[in-house]
Amino acid sequence: MIQSLVITTGIRRAAELEAKALALSRELNIPYVRRGKQSLAAIRQASGAAAVMLLSCEKLSLVVDDKELFFHPGLAKLRIKEIQSGKTDQMISAMNLQAGDAVLDCTLGLAADALVASYVVGPAGTVVGLEDAAPVASVVRLGLQSYTGEKPEILKAMRRITVIPTDHLTYLKNLPANSFDVVYFDPMFRVAREKSSSMAPLRLFANHNPLSREAVAEAVRVARKRVVMKENRGSDEFKRLNFPAVQGGKYSPVAYGIIEKVVP
Repeated sequence: MIQSLVITTGIRRAAELEAKALALSRELNIPYVRRGKQSLAAIRQASGAAAVMLLSCEKLSLVVDDKELFFHPGLAKLRIKEIQSGKTDQMISAMNLQAGDAVLDCTLGLAADALVASYVVGPAGTVVGLEDAAPVASVVRLGLQSYTGEKPEILKAMRRITVIPTDHLTYLKNLPANSFDVVYFDPMFRVAREKSSSMAPLRLFANHNPLSREAVAEAVRVARKRVVMKENRGSDEFKRLNFPAVQGGKYSPVAYGIIEKVVP
């Protein structure tokens, strides 16, 4: 996990961004450093920070060395396009997701899965994403609220996602039974499976703890319909966490464990 973090602004229009950066500094309890003409490397060296949160006119990002992590729809956009063309999305199939459903994504990460789910459940549905790394949650929350340049239906799906910076077990324990139709876990995100060097900032913040049986039990209590977990195909985690059904694409390296609620 991250040892130290500071926040600063872009050089352009820094004065306009300062108030917003200061508000984030207070919210996340991290030091604010006035940018001036300093390079990010100079700010890191002077502050001893492992990473810099950078607020620019366009976005909020996390910078480690010369690698920058920020919200973008990525593969979610392609998945939504394939859904629109009538193709099957394996996650949506595993969730048996319907328009109007409420989804709790317990491992939000960069919100790719949450975005696809939000598109499918539509304006009558709900998607809440939990992210225990508060800086990542802030980057994604602001990105979902301000990202532009996509088709209206994708932008609307982004805006409908609620991001909460908290650990999933605590949140689940405080929910009433049957609060969401589907509760979703992607523990693979916690180990930052992406090999791209651009994901280095995410690895710095990633929570590497395995999913607990207690969290799954709470998820079963909270879900009205299903609990779904994404994992490597053939993973022992499906057995360890008592997921009786596993499904996924024939050639996909990942699969989805399913616990279906039995309605009395």
